[in-house]
Amino acid sequence: MRRAIITGGASGLGADMAAALIDQNYFVGIMDIDRQKTADRAARLGANSMPLVASVSDPQAVEAAFERFGEVPDLLINNAGIVRFGPLHEQSIDAFRQVIDTNLLGATICSKIAAEGMVARGSGHIINISSVNGIHPAPGVGLYAATKAALSSLTQLMSIELGPLGVRVNAIAPGFIDAGMSSEFFKDARVRKKRSAGVPLRSLGEAADIANAVLFLDSEKARYISGQELVVDGGVTNSVFAHLPRD
Repeated sequence: MRRAIITGGASGLGADMAAALIDQNYFVGIMDIDRQKTADRAARLGANSMPLVASVSDPQAVEAAFERFGEVPDLLINNAGIVRFGPLHEQSIDAFRQVIDTNLLGATICSKIAAEGMVARGSGHIINISSVNGIHPAPGVGLYAATKAALSSLTQLMSIELGPLGVRVNAIAPGFIDAGMSSEFFKDARVRKKRSAGVPLRSLGEAADIANAVLFLDSEKARYISGQELVVDGGVTNSVFAHLPRD
C-alpha cells in the first residue's frame, strides 16, 4: 500500500484527490489547517485516511504532522492554496504575505520535510498543484498567479536536485475546473457557458480530471517523468490566437 500526504486535503480538489487515491488502495494523510473539517473529511474517507492538522506555513506544525503520519510518505501532494481577489495595487501587504506563505512557502516547507525522509530512503514523489494562472496570469487574482509561476520553477529546481537522490518531482496545472475554489464561480450558468465556449474541448474540467492526472504521474507508467508540469486545461492555454479576429 502506497502512502500519501495531501495538503489542503479537507475540501475542494484536495478532498477529491484523497478519495481517488484511497480508491486505488493508498493510505492518505489529510493535512489541513481547520481541525474540525480535517477530522470530518478523514472520518468520511474511512480507515485508510488520517487527519493531520497543520498550517503549511508553520514548520514545527508540519514536522509534527509528518511525525504523526508515522512513515515517510511515498507521495506528497502540495495542494494547499489561497487567493485574494482584487487589483494588485489595491491589496494589502498582509494579503501578499498570506498568499506567499500558503502557496509558495508552505509548499517549500512541506517539500523540504518530505524530501529529507524520501532521500534517506532513496525514493519518493512530490507533486505540486500549480495553475494555468502561473502560465498566463488573469487580472484580479493578486499574487496568486505569481506564486503559482514560482511553484512551477520550484518544481524544476527540486527535480534537478532530488532526481539523483531517487525522488521525482512534478507539477499539475489545472485550468477551468468546476471544483474547489472555482465551484462557486461556476454555479452561474451564464459564466459556465461562456467559459466552456472559450475552451477548445468546449467544456469545463472536473475534479476527476485532476485526480486522474495525479494517479497517472504517481504510477509506474510515469516512472521516467520528472520536472514536468502537466497542464490539464482542455487546451485553453494554447488557444490565444483562436480568440483573435481574423478578418
